[in-house]
Amino acid sequence: MKLDAFDYHLPPERIAARPAEPRESARLLVLPAVGELAHRHIGDLPDLIAPGDLLILNDTRVIPARAFGHKASGGKVEFLLERLLDTDRALCHLRSSRSPRIGAELIMEGGARLEVIGRDGALFEVKRLASSPADGMLGWLEAHGHMPLPTYIERADDDQDRHDYQTVFARREGAVAAPTAGLHLTEALLERLRDQGVETAFVTLHVGAGTFQPVRSETIEAHEMHREWTEVPPATVEAVAAAHRRGNRVIAIGTTAVRAIETAARAHPGHAARGEIGPFVGDTQLFLYPGQPLHVIDAMLTNFHLPRSTLLMLVSAFAGRERVLDAYHEAIEHGYRFYSFGDAMFIETNAAVEGAQTA
Repeated sequence: MKLDAFDYHLPPERIAARPAEPRESARLLVLPAVGELAHRHIGDLPDLIAPGDLLILNDTRVIPARAFGHKASGGKVEFLLERLLDTDRALCHLRSSRSPRIGAELIMEGGARLEVIGRDGALFEVKRLASSPADGMLGWLEAHGHMPLPTYIERADDDQDRHDYQTVFARREGAVAAPTAGLHLTEALLERLRDQGVETAFVTLHVGAGTFQPVRSETIEAHEMHREWTEVPPATVEAVAAAHRRGNRVIAIGTTAVRAIETAARAHPGHAARGEIGPFVGDTQLFLYPGQPLHVIDAMLTNFHLPRSTLLMLVSAFAGRERVLDAYHEAIEHGYRFYSFGDAMFIETNAAVEGAQTA
């Protein structure tokens, strides 16, 4: 399938720079399995979810993963974490006028001193030098790093973003981008859902900077997906099985929750065809697009995604490319706000779409 089949035009003024306040006032475009679109609000979500349905939440926590400094030899450098390797080593992206060489020393905000010790393609491996302040790589970033807002948000991060760009259920540090559908869920809304009998379970998928990398191949099938660390624990496996026994739906809050659960299904031969999953810990490169089956997830809450992005392709696997793009065009016409801090969609899996139903 050609990449340009997933293109659309978004007026720049439709890109949200801040989240809606209050959060439950954000708009919600409902795309049912069959029938017409409906215009609702996030506060209406309990009307769309039945008692006994299971919500899958990604509990990753965003690290203030961007920092600035200079090379010991001169020249500014920008650091963007990709993955922590241990207390004092990390994989990262480094932006400077000239790429740092192996052995180069970087002097960063807060007094941290890093040495470049390796390189793998676009990623650099760095370690903190003993002359740095204490607390390790994570402690340094928590104290002196900047929240890694997407580049399409054309402003500097500020203290408010440490709250706004983090879900209320975030607990496991490791992400460098937020699972943005989860930003819509407040403690009050989650309590309303629990009170009506909706179940919740957690996965962890540490969102990497690769989530913003453009697809460069002419056909989407030729795209190589980036790696992201994922865990689906036994408690979540049992929660999914229990929801199926009850005859209820499994609903993903965001594309990362979809990828985590569907990865766990594919990792256990024989499970996927029955809509079952097993525990999973490791990297995922799962790339879902029209024609790829969805084995477990029945519906999802998701934000509006960039043109030509793997996230838009995943959403199209649920409801079909043309139907999703038609919904995007209607959202633009009705003044919806797009991307990380924008409005959302509630999408039910359409079994009529090739590959959307369990294979």
